Amino acid sequence: MKNMKTGAQLYTVRMYTQNERDFERTIARVEEMGYETVQLSAIGAGLKPEWIRKVCDKHHLEIALTHTNQDRIMNDTEKVIEEHRIMGCRYIGLGMMAEKYRSTEWMYHFYEDFAPAAEKIAKAGMLFMYHNHNFEFRKMPVEGASKEPRRVLDYLAEWFAPELMGFTLDTYWVQAAGADVCQWVKNLKDRIPCVHFKDMAVTANGSVMAPVGEGNINFKAVVDALQDTCCEHILVEQDICETSPFDCLRMSREHIRELGY
Repeated sequence: MKNMKTGAQLYTVRMYTQNERDFERTIARVEEMGYETVQLSAIGAGLKPEWIRKVCDKHHLEIALTHTNQDRIMNDTEKVIEEHRIMGCRYIGLGMMAEKYRSTEWMYHFYEDFAPAAEKIAKAGMLFMYHNHNFEFRKMPVEGASKEPRRVLDYLAEWFAPELMGFTLDTYWVQAAGADVCQWVKNLKDRIPCVHFKDMAVTANGSVMAPVGEGNINFKAVVDALQDTCCEHILVEQDICETSPFDCLRMSREHIRELGY
C-alpha cells in the first residue's frame, strides 16, 4: 500500500488557533487523535513561523501545506518562501481564486499574476498549490486563451507547468460540481501531492459537509485511486461542522484508519 500521511486541515478548527495558548491546545488534541501532519490555514496572524514549528515538532506533527494570503504570495514571495523553509513546509497553497479572476475577461490574468511567484517558489525547491472549489469545473471561454468553453481547472493545468503548480484536490467540491472524484484523481495523478478528504451528506435542507465516512463519497475507491498517484498527504478538512469540529476531526481520523491510513 502506498505510503501517505494523514493530516488535519486546521481551517476546520480555526476558531481555536488564533493565539499561542489556543493553538498549542489544539495541536495537542490533533496529536492525540493520531494525525501525523497539519495544514496551516486561517491561524492567528501574530503566530510566528519559528514558534509554530517548535510547537508542531513538540507534538510530532509535520507541517504539510499552508493556505497563504494571495497578495503575500504575489508580492512578498521571498518572505513567504523563507517562512515555509523555517516551518519545514514545501507546499505553499492558495485557498481560492479571487472573484475578479473568475470571468472570461480576467481569467488569463490569474496566470500572468501568479506565474512569477510560482517560478520563484519552484526555484526554492517548493511548489505552489491550488485548492479547488466547485466553480473550477465551470466551462467558459477565456480571452487570450480559447474561444471554446473549457473547464477552469483545465486552463490552470495547461497554463502552469507541473513543476510550477500542484493541485490540492478537494473531494467534497469535486462531488459538489457533479464530477467524478476518482476520475479527477486519475486526471491529475502527477499533480496532487496533497488531497483534501471532506465528505458530503444529504439532509432535508440539501447537501452538507460531513466527517469522512459519514456521507456518500466512496473513500475506499478514492484511496484505491490514489495508489497510482503522487499523493503524499491526505488532509481532513470540514469547513462547516454540525457538531464539535474536534469531534468531526476525530471521526474522520477513525474512518481513515479503517481504510488503512
